[in-house]
Amino acid sequence: MFAAVLAVVDLGGGKYGDDEIIGTNEKANLYQWYQSKSIKQSIIEQEAELLSALLNAGVIVPNRADVLRNQLAVVEKNAERYEKEKKEILLGSAAVGPQGQVLLMNGKKGAIFGTKYWEQKLSILGAAGDKFDVATLWLQVALVFGAISLIVESEKLKRAFYVALVLGSLVGTGFGIQAYAIAMSAETSLQALAPAN
Repeated sequence: MFAAVLAVVDLGGGKYGDDEIIGTNEKANLYQWYQSKSIKQSIIEQEAELLSALLNAGVIVPNRADVLRNQLAVVEKNAERYEKEKKEILLGSAAVGPQGQVLLMNGKKGAIFGTKYWEQKLSILGAAGDKFDVATLWLQVALVFGAISLIVESEKLKRAFYVALVLGSLVGTGFGIQAYAIAMSAETSLQALAPAN
């Protein structure tokens, strides 16, 4: 029976461990996306500074200054858009609200989870992973005690190892239940940060 519990705990640890790897990759991808937006914003801001300097220096023929002013307005609008996009990447679509959503995912706005969501989810999954590890350890050690109880001759030692099997398995089962509870709470506790589907 406790070997079956160990198998279930091991299965859960593997599944939520895979979820943790996927989340780590998602978070890394979002930070790379954020970095690319930062680079683009920096280039746009430098262009705006150059256009402003040209206009303020008076080196542009007055009848052509309107063209530069129009271009400067476009560049400044793009810089503001990049700032909004970076905020949505960090916080997620749900956190910035409909008015702050500018990024498209699969052709629609409001589908970005954001790095904060993944950081919190990874924190929860990491805590669950630690509990799964402790549960697995207790259950494996308990099973070793059970195996020893089968091969020893002394009735006293047999009973002692059997008791160790039961107690260790109960402790391991308790940690396994805690691990599942923590891992499953990751979804429900992060609903506010998840985009509406």
